[in-house]
Amino acid sequence: MNHRRDHRRQFRRTGFTLLEVIIAVTIVALLATILVPNLMGRLSVAKSRKAEVEVNSLAQQVRLYMTEKSLSRLNEDFDLEMLCQGDNPYITNPNNLKDPWGHPYIVVMPPTVNRDFDVVSFGADGQPGGEGEAKDIVNGAK
Repeated sequence: MNHRRDHRRQFRRTGFTLLEVIIAVTIVALLATILVPNLMGRLSVAKSRKAEVEVNSLAQQVRLYMTEKSLSRLNEDFDLEMLCQGDNPYITNPNNLKDPWGHPYIVVMPPTVNRDFDVVSFGADGQPGGEGEAKDIVNGAK
């Protein structure tokens, strides 16, 4: 008989109470409101850093192109897509010509930062100028 009473007591306590569920959901919601903005900020910084690396890499490929073609200056009609052409392209994947936000990298002449040319990402908004994530990223700029 005593065994049966213990079994019923144990059977009644197998689920969560409504109060325990509310507390758990509240804790998860509080953690989400703290962590999500922080993670989104880090994602923004990571995209900006990736764009910095890519504009510098593209600028190196343009310099190599100029050297191999014996050019002292780029032609006004130069486009980064020219680096993907030919039997031995400087860039094998045309998708590498887009920044982390999906906008094309641009070669700017006359340059504003460098001596020969600038390779630019216009940031998240894809427009010249801007602050934060929309800031322009130029090769060689600090």
